[in-house]
Parts: sequence; C-alpha cells; structure tokens
Amino acid sequence: MRRPKGIKTRKSFSKRFKITATGKVLRAKAGKRHLLQTKSSKRRRSLRGGGHLVHKTDMRRVLESMPFSHRG
Repeated sequence: MRRPKGIKTRKSFSKRFKITATGKVLRAKAGKRHLLQTKSSKRRRSLRGGGHLVHKTDMRRVLESMPFSHRG
C-alpha cells in the first residue's frame, strides 16, 4: 500500500538537524567539511564543539520537513 503524499521525511534535513527532547532543533556549524588546511588553527578550533540551536524563524521549516520527529 502506498504512503500518502507529503508524509515522507526529507532525508537531507534528518542528516543535518537533530531535535532535542524538549523540541529544540540543533545544527552543526558550516565550514568544517573540507579545505581545512587553508583555514587557520584559530578558525578550525572555533568550528569545533557541540550543536548550535537553529534560529526560531527557521524552526518551523525544519520541523515541517521532519514529520516523524519527536516534537515536544
């Protein structure tokens, strides 16, 4: 049986974002994937670390693309 259209999770969003138990959305900083030799040590250090919260204006768009997420 086919799934109803529009209920699929966008896999690109599920790979880029994580939803916390309280319903907040975490993201990684951009610029840490490649070309790291040209970046200074200080810049690479600042790209380290845990997740950063998605801005509240973008939260709705991310959550709509992940319908099976455990929203609070």
